[in-house]
Amino acid sequence: MVKHIILWKLKDGYSDAEKAAIKAGIKEGLEGLQGIIPGLLSIHVQTESLPSSNADLMLDCTFENEECLKVYAVHPAHVTVANTKVRPFTQTRLCLDF
Repeated sequence: MVKHIILWKLKDGYSDAEKAAIKAGIKEGLEGLQGIIPGLLSIHVQTESLPSSNADLMLDCTFENEECLKVYAVHPAHVTVANTKVRPFTQTRLCLDF
């Protein structure tokens, strides 16, 4: 089993309403990949955080193995979500795979 954890910081300048809409779009897009990507066992996007946090969102995925993570990275459905719902709105991305 392989875990894939991502933390994102949104770009500056968004209103609270815009941030909420962006987070909801990211959550819907990424969690919608469940059942589409082979070997993706679970996927969850955390959009709510405590004030002590310095990240805006977290992605928590579980894959069958490292090869399935590699498939996910280039899968057209994932690439579409990343290019339309995530990358245009985020300034910082941290990743931990284990």
